[in-house]
Amino acid sequence: MGLVVSEAPSLKIQKRHGEKGLALVKKLGIFNSDLRIEREEGYLYIPLAREPRKSELNELKAELPESEIRVHIFPQSVERQTALVDLLSDKLPPNILASLPHAIDFVGDVAVIEITPELQGFRHVIGDAILRAHRRVRTVLAKSGPVVGPYRLRAFEVLAGESKTQTVHKEHGCVFHVDLAKAYFSPRLSYEHRRVASLVKPGETVLDMFSGVGSFSIPIAKQLEDVLVYAIDLNSDAVELLKKNVVVNRLQGRVKPILGDARQVVNEKLGHAVDRVIMNLPERAIEFVDVACQAVRTEGGIMHYYEFSDAPQPLETVKRRLAEAVDHAGRRLESIPLARIVRGIAPFTYQVVVDAEIR
Repeated sequence: MGLVVSEAPSLKIQKRHGEKGLALVKKLGIFNSDLRIEREEGYLYIPLAREPRKSELNELKAELPESEIRVHIFPQSVERQTALVDLLSDKLPPNILASLPHAIDFVGDVAVIEITPELQGFRHVIGDAILRAHRRVRTVLAKSGPVVGPYRLRAFEVLAGESKTQTVHKEHGCVFHVDLAKAYFSPRLSYEHRRVASLVKPGETVLDMFSGVGSFSIPIAKQLEDVLVYAIDLNSDAVELLKKNVVVNRLQGRVKPILGDARQVVNEKLGHAVDRVIMNLPERAIEFVDVACQAVRTEGGIMHYYEFSDAPQPLETVKRRLAEAVDHAGRRLESIPLARIVRGIAPFTYQVVVDAEIR
């Protein structure tokens, strides 16, 4: 049905407390009005714009002792899902209708879908229907291959609309100039971008080791004036887009784009200089744990580490591998405040994040 989903923090409460809970999150200014409240087995999931701060969490617990803060998957409105099927009902055989893409990624005014072999002959018809179902969309792209190479790029085919891969994407009050064919960008990591930004404290120096167009760096600097983010990437196209994003978000001086290899940059400039390191290169992050340990201040800091991991114990596997790599680098993994599955990327394979305190 062309299901579009958003992952966001939520307040999980019993249905009978729904009115009170909604009023409270609105009062605190953390209600996410872009998503619908979900109902499930006697509970409500009220979407939140961000993770509650400690004081807000204390107030929620005082007023609603049995409530929980949970990451929840919020589906897009049923009306849009139905619209795509309705537009194609007289153009596709029933068996093909049942095989329509399970997800659509929206990046600015570009929609990105995956076309399975049985849909190949109908791909342009599907693209035209998506254009009509989503009026803000100007281009529909189909993934033409896997993410490959050191720059994490993939090929795309234009199915409908304007022939382009460039767009302007807005997320959490930030503006991103993006070129999907030249620099990696995933709207599915939106929650992680906001979550990590919410954890950064005033006065911190942050290292974004594989920054791309600034998906983590820009929200961090946008949220806090008293912060410095070193944003490194090996891809010159990504760094040029990052520089543009720094300017359009008025973050000159707070985000410092650096073209180069993270290992070399840390060796030359950033040894024991940062409070927090972001390592969003899940295919190869394990190879750079020693670099992150070298960058973190001698008194310690925080690492946001991303890796791909397989079932049956993806979280435990990543935590163990990270602890071993930190120990091998001559530092100590003091604690793990959070470990979570970010998303599934294939059957029984997941992208995992571990927040680690390093000493």
